[in-house]
Amino acid sequence: MGCEMKQVVSPTSKLSEACSYYMSGPNYCSLKGNTQKDYSINLNKACDTKVEGNKQLGNIKLKHLRYKHMSIAYEQWTVKGIRSANYIATCISIVLNHCIKFEALTHNPMSLVKKSKTKPRKVMWQPEQVKLFLDTAYSDFKWRSIGLIFHMAYELAQRVGDMRNLTWKSIDFDNKRMNLEQSKRGAEVHLPISESLLKMLVQQKEDFDFQDYVAPRTSPKNNSYSHYTLNEISKLINEVKDEANLPKELQVRDLRRTAITEMVEAG
Repeated sequence: MGCEMKQVVSPTSKLSEACSYYMSGPNYCSLKGNTQKDYSINLNKACDTKVEGNKQLGNIKLKHLRYKHMSIAYEQWTVKGIRSANYIATCISIVLNHCIKFEALTHNPMSLVKKSKTKPRKVMWQPEQVKLFLDTAYSDFKWRSIGLIFHMAYELAQRVGDMRNLTWKSIDFDNKRMNLEQSKRGAEVHLPISESLLKMLVQQKEDFDFQDYVAPRTSPKNNSYSHYTLNEISKLINEVKDEANLPKELQVRDLRRTAITEMVEAG
């Protein structure tokens, strides 16, 4: 969907047309690329949902949208998970609220649907599990970058996605500091690097100074040492966990919660 498109939305517009209208506007275009992609995927899922026989939600005109349509759709979305259902509902609500601003809709029927609550995830890594993971990852060169991504995410309490995309220009070796613009909120942070992490970064730079990424694939792909995809990281994290005989319930997304909890407990 190109952001340069100009469309008009009205009460007679279908929901799918309203979604296209939103995705052609400045609010959508100001989002980061990955967020735009997520919104687009989930809005398409919503529009494809059948709510009246074979009639899809996206084919209903805005003036005919009712609470019952949204309730039926939401119930179907929850089959694949409450978290994903709530995300789809949020995306649709954004579009409908956008339509209200332009007087194509008088109210947001999605706002009337009671959302299910997800149970907060409480799994955390124990210090000995973190050490075992790092020892295992650093023991084999093919897992070196995965170990470093894990190491940085844990010690600096940062998102794995940001560590995956990290480039050498963000590392200030002289001052032992990482200068980072966080992808989710765009905040600039300056994080002190511990001696143990600095040692691994120095070693990594000696081996991978010829390219931009701090933790690239350890073998070239299409003749390039580019960064891992999130799916690749998940797969390789599981490989290291299996090799180290770590519990399967431990996930890389638990690292940030673990690190922040440890920092709070340590004052």
